[in-house]
Amino acid sequence: MNMPLRRSRCFLNIALAGALLWGATGAAADSNTISPDASLVGNYLAGRHAQTQRDMSVAADYLKAVLDHSPDVPDLRRRTFVLLIMEGRVDEAMPLARDLLKQQPDGTVSNLVIAAEEFKNQQFAAASERLKGLPDTGLSGLAAPLLLAWALVAQEKYGEALAVLAPLQSEKASKALYAYHHALVLAFAGRTEDAKTALAALVKDKELSNFRQTQVLGNLYERTGDSTAATALYDEYENDNLGTNLLFVARQRLEDDKKPQPVIATATAGAAEVFFGIANSLRLQRARETALLLGQLALYLKPDYPIMQILAGEILELDERYEQANTYYTSIPSTSPFGQTAKMRIANNYHEMGRTDEAIKIARSMAETRPHDPAPVRAIGDYLRASERYKEAIPEYDEAIRRAGPAQPGHWRLFYTRGIVLEREKHYQRAEADFLRALELQPDQPFVLNYLGYSWIEQRRNYDRAQKMIQKAVSLRPNDGYIIDSLGWVYYQLGKYDDAVTELERAVEYRPEDPVINDHLGDAYWQVGRRKEATFQWRHALSLNPEPDVAKSVREKLKNGLKPISESIEKQTLPAPNKDG
Repeated sequence: MNMPLRRSRCFLNIALAGALLWGATGAAADSNTISPDASLVGNYLAGRHAQTQRDMSVAADYLKAVLDHSPDVPDLRRRTFVLLIMEGRVDEAMPLARDLLKQQPDGTVSNLVIAAEEFKNQQFAAASERLKGLPDTGLSGLAAPLLLAWALVAQEKYGEALAVLAPLQSEKASKALYAYHHALVLAFAGRTEDAKTALAALVKDKELSNFRQTQVLGNLYERTGDSTAATALYDEYENDNLGTNLLFVARQRLEDDKKPQPVIATATAGAAEVFFGIANSLRLQRARETALLLGQLALYLKPDYPIMQILAGEILELDERYEQANTYYTSIPSTSPFGQTAKMRIANNYHEMGRTDEAIKIARSMAETRPHDPAPVRAIGDYLRASERYKEAIPEYDEAIRRAGPAQPGHWRLFYTRGIVLEREKHYQRAEADFLRALELQPDQPFVLNYLGYSWIEQRRNYDRAQKMIQKAVSLRPNDGYIIDSLGWVYYQLGKYDDAVTELERAVEYRPEDPVINDHLGDAYWQVGRRKEATFQWRHALSLNPEPDVAKSVREKLKNGLKPISESIEKQTLPAPNKDG
């Protein structure tokens, strides 16, 4: 039997305070076992628990149920509102946006949400008035003038729209967005040549340019019959982005002599582009929650929006929400320029979820339909390598290198990754040739320097060159615990134990969770006579769930100590390259 509502609310406030202190993860029951009408406290804790499990849609359901019965809980309305928007449930969030505006009339997010609704309902004059009243600082200081410009465009007030945008050109953070939307407004105003000039200048600035600008400019060239300029633009982009498949639709269009529809065809689509552009910028700044929120507003205005669907999936991937990310990717048609990218991301996410054979099946299908594209077979090699199926990975990398054609600087990674699987299968000469080829294509590449130098040390040869290579790699990536560990292990193998301790202690600071690095530090401590610390490090290494061969070696050392290095230099497992590599 439920407690009286007043008492329930009182207890809920206490529960909320506790949740803020310790996250509510310990007390919350499994969200799958509680229905949204069970109890206020139960719903609240279940909602918090769902958030910690990254099940945001379920979290929104529970918190919304609490809000329905207890609307006065501090900050609950705002948090529920934010969750609903982030999950794309914008229509459900609208009443909450209006409630929040009653409390805070100039609230940025609430006003942006209502403005999005006004754009969708073509209430452009109302949107204009709303956006004019927002603060000129923070998020609203960027979003409001961009959106206001498109509300004015919808009313054919092009001069006013350009004037509203003008102040943004002087701020570094808004310079690229200003230049892009300035060009788009010029195109809407019928000033096509001016729009081309503005977009071309933006694309030429490599610091500010991106694919979207290239896509829009190429589209404008094609629509005005300038196929020569479009071809040159696409050639330049592909030369700068080796292996990209984003332009295959445009290429096919040019070949068939078909003119495309405008990328941004309406003022509402322009507003969606504003939300997309800011979301993309925030994602790069790691402000993922706000990025996803704005991205969902873009999709609310323009549901069929592949580039935004890709971005939403990317943001979800960063939170390891792979299933949810794939729902965005699967909605992108294969005829879209982003169709191949979406398929590849679906495969990647299956691999991340431990469904590697499904990932391989998707990539294999792509490889068969695109016989000259190295990307799908390279991906298969990567999946197999990550799954320690090294022998199976070798022919996949062979095929990827064959498809890639004459080696270009950007192909260094192909030779590097094939070198890894060859080294793991003890094909040392072929592996060494691949690592050296990778360094020819990309001199001083730190991951290659580290891996080749380390493998030489493990093979008891080329000590001097290996040491110099790894020292160079450390200088290039001074905060990389794996590479610092390599340098420490070089010193260890050379009998420079004091230097080894110094470097391995630094490596453990950067990678305290790595069992191999902790094991290495234990060995170095033993050799300098710090036996108790060595034993501690070995025990700690065991607690970190090392690979079986490492665990066996550590247990032997805990039992019998470490033999003098002159009698036995133990073969250690080569650490996996840094994820960035």
